[in-house]
Amino acid sequence: MRRHVAALVWRAALAAALVCGIGLLPWLTRTDPALTVLKARSADRDPTPRVLADIRAQLGLDEGPLRLLGQWLGGLWRGDAGRSWLSGDEVTPAVLQALGASLLLMAVALAVAALTAALICARTLWLGAHRRLDGRRAGGSGSAVLAALPEFLTASVLATVVGVQLGWLPALGWYGPQWTVLPALALGLPAGAVIGRLLDDLLPGAFAEPWALAAAARGLPGRSIARQAVRRCLPGLLPNLGLFVVGLTGGAVAVEQIFDIPGLGRTTLQAALAQDLPVLQAGTLALVLLAGIAAGLAALTTRLLVGPALRDGALSSLHRRPPPVRRILPFAYGLLLTVVVVFGLPRDPLALDTGERLRSPSVSHPFGTDALGRDVLARVAHGAVDTLALALAIGAAALFTGVLLGLVPRLSGPLVDTVNAVPPVLLALLVTAVAGSGPAIPALAVGAVAWAPLAAHTSALLRQERAALHVTATRGLGAGRWYLLRHELLPAALPSVTRHALLRLPGIALALASLAFLGLGAQPPSPEWGLLLAENQPYAERAPWAVLAPAAVLALLGALAVSAAGGVRLPRRPRPARTPEPSSAEEPSPTKELVGTR
Repeated sequence: MRRHVAALVWRAALAAALVCGIGLLPWLTRTDPALTVLKARSADRDPTPRVLADIRAQLGLDEGPLRLLGQWLGGLWRGDAGRSWLSGDEVTPAVLQALGASLLLMAVALAVAALTAALICARTLWLGAHRRLDGRRAGGSGSAVLAALPEFLTASVLATVVGVQLGWLPALGWYGPQWTVLPALALGLPAGAVIGRLLDDLLPGAFAEPWALAAAARGLPGRSIARQAVRRCLPGLLPNLGLFVVGLTGGAVAVEQIFDIPGLGRTTLQAALAQDLPVLQAGTLALVLLAGIAAGLAALTTRLLVGPALRDGALSSLHRRPPPVRRILPFAYGLLLTVVVVFGLPRDPLALDTGERLRSPSVSHPFGTDALGRDVLARVAHGAVDTLALALAIGAAALFTGVLLGLVPRLSGPLVDTVNAVPPVLLALLVTAVAGSGPAIPALAVGAVAWAPLAAHTSALLRQERAALHVTATRGLGAGRWYLLRHELLPAALPSVTRHALLRLPGIALALASLAFLGLGAQPPSPEWGLLLAENQPYAERAPWAVLAPAAVLALLGALAVSAAGGVRLPRRPRPARTPEPSSAEEPSPTKELVGTR
């Protein structure tokens, strides 16, 4: 009971720190919110000292930040989040309406993600149910391409082709369930690809457990065995599913912008741009509460699925040495990506030739030209150097931080939920407001949240691995905590988390691209991939090659990451030739070798 109270207090303290930090934003940035409010209300009005003084008096800015925070927090107990600084309307109804739109979009996107994940795992489920998984090679190139699809690009293509040209579904607005289909596809396909890959990574271990062997020997139907295998793997994925729920609700800013959806992410972003603090604070608080609810439901569902086995240490380890991978695939993908970079680097990415505007691919311009006549191959290749190097650096830092914090779930659990509640776009705005603009701001914003899924995955896997029978037996033979961590827990969890980190690598590049797409990352004439997509999107119908080239390279990066991830394996540990005699030391070396084998 004491642990739960401490976790609840820690979670509340983090949420309060986040909301109060946002409330101090104008004073931290040393900007005059009265001037920002005046520009948002009436851009043509002169910002005279008298006008600004009237706005400060109206908003109560002269009373200081602590007074404003106290009034805002005091109103929350009555369900009153204040009034918007821009419109003067009550904040609570507007935020609840935006939250409702985002929750509906999130629900449909989760349905799309579940269907996508089921299709990705279908082959493994069929083979496992029919006891044919031995020697199955890892695949996943198709799921890698889906995971690497830029959400904003998919949204733009769906809106243009399906919504405008074909007229099958509405492309803009938010007036009913049919308006959710296209944005849900743009959000659900990449999310489902990631979830499907994580589930597909755990399923072979579930099918190899004794219960699956006994069920097959008794002649149970294959679909029942497959259903139980999915249930066995879900506890290790539920924390990440909770993160997806919050990410699809508050992180769908670009998709909401394209489809003109009045969701919570877009509302919060607009409030941050206009420094409308009551709306910004209420939107952020709603996301934090949603993150806490999702985490609580994930923990409760985990207990219901696993039952007393988690407490009694009666689980089997899901982690098995994977079968050999097709080593030709990562080599081929890497070679193709290298060829693109090598052939494009000697070209000038900034050379303008207005006479060659929007030229189709040719011998002189293999990827065509953009709206200014610049060579797309040159811009893709030069952008790859910066984008890939930055994504690799952020991915490595996220893996290290995620594993380290995943070892202390009581500390990292509430921190993961709080961090995940802040979309990278909003975080980039906050960092930009405090530290100023610069090329490092997108990296800081993406890196600040990239570790959260890996920490949640690490803590979930370690929680189940601690309840495994071989760990219980090893502990009973006298192994200490650090020995168990080094020889049993980390070797079982690290390969899966590392594969997860590699799978997230295209997502990091996509997050950087999304910030550039929204104007918060690299600025023209930089050849950064996200900026290339943003610059060429208006010409997608006339010159699709200008958009497809950087998108195809992103998909190639995803295929390379997933195929390379298949080679991450558990290290082999030799079995002792004979049973050694235990010594009187606390953790004798021979006993370590005995209890560390499986």
